[in-house]
Amino acid sequence: MLKLALFFLIVSLIAGVFGFSGISAASAGMAKILFFIAITIFVVVLLIGLFTARSLSS
Repeated sequence: MLKLALFFLIVSLIAGVFGFSGISAASAGMAKILFFIAITIFVVVLLIGLFTARSLSS
């Protein structure tokens, strides 16, 4: 998912350089949404891992 966010970021930068502001804004928005979804999934999996490890070690 982070690769897809990076892809949209690169598309946004290239579109911005060539003056396509609409495409640039849409790509930047998608990159931001995908990035925050990936961070949220990472935090949830990290918390699940921590709680599971504590229950297994006790």
